[in-house]
Amino acid sequence: KERAIMAGGGAPEIETSLQLLKYASTLQGMESYCVKAFAEALEVIPYTLAENAGMKPIHVVTELRKCHSSGDPEKVGTGINVKTSTVSDMYDINVVQPLLVSTSAIQLATETVAMILKIDDLIVVA
Repeated sequence: KERAIMAGGGAPEIETSLQLLKYASTLQGMESYCVKAFAEALEVIPYTLAENAGMKPIHVVTELRKCHSSGDPEKVGTGINVKTSTVSDMYDINVVQPLLVSTSAIQLATETVAMILKIDDLIVVA
């Protein structure tokens, strides 16, 4: 277990989502569809954060996507600043979170979905 921190405010989820969408475009068939669905599911986290902060979630997630897809390495930490209701660099305002918390939550959610799909006989989990 590695002790590390990363940007908060939905920044890692948007970045991961965009990277997964790029990867999905290299796949075909059901694999591509599943990876795209996983990427879209990750966007629910910043969407919900923006919604709970009283912001316009569609506008905020679109702005985050724009910043993260720009290719600028300095924009990787761009997330939702709930105090000012803006999109800004999370590292500049010291909004960070433990890496282990996010990876554990995503891993648990993924395992839960796989279990449900396996129980419903929708997929064969190896």
